Amino acid sequence: MSDRVNGGILDRTRQVAHQIHEILRERILAVELVPGTILSRASLQLEFGVSQTPVRDALMRLEEEGIVEVYPQYATVVARIDLNHARQAQFLRLSIELEAVRRLTLECPEQLADDLDHILTRQQMVASPQTFDLFDTLDKEFHRKIYERANILNLWATVRRQSVHLDRLRRLNLPMPGKMQTVLADHRGIIDAIRSKNPGAAESAVRKHLSGTLSIIDLISEQFPDYVRQ
Repeated sequence: MSDRVNGGILDRTRQVAHQIHEILRERILAVELVPGTILSRASLQLEFGVSQTPVRDALMRLEEEGIVEVYPQYATVVARIDLNHARQAQFLRLSIELEAVRRLTLECPEQLADDLDHILTRQQMVASPQTFDLFDTLDKEFHRKIYERANILNLWATVRRQSVHLDRLRRLNLPMPGKMQTVLADHRGIIDAIRSKNPGAAESAVRKHLSGTLSIIDLISEQFPDYVRQ
């Protein structure tokens, strides 16, 4: 048995609190729920057609991730984007992906380059403001493929958990003029460096790409002053 919820589905054969957590988490990461938004437990219970327990459990998990703040007896609100956490997540990603790309460029450059080229072709087809959600999904697929080929998918799961604030920054950055074209150019640079079997060039291309969003933190903070905290 399942219930439709705003175009989504709650599968009653799966843990309901986990599903509510996933749905709210995605809304927050996509900045559909902006920082400062009050999350009413009563409204969420009504929306999902559930009791207070799964809603409470879902909000507790979001609080543990640092993307909501719970004020007992008052309200639960979507937290501001923590720039310090975002910087730490970027440091983690950079450390892992530089080593992964260096190793893969030495071991299986053609195979990895072909895999990434296929994803890039699909990403180029959705590089427009109307489809930036699909563009972002393929961006994650591009990087996940590196972890998969390096046989370190457990680290990808760790990176995804630690990147909630970085992901929110990226979603603010992505619709900005020229950003998607920059991402595509960066991905092409990574692929070309790998295919040329040049680990130094591949590392440089990855470093440039992963530094993009944090390099314009001041601009994002200026445009969205109520969304971020230092």
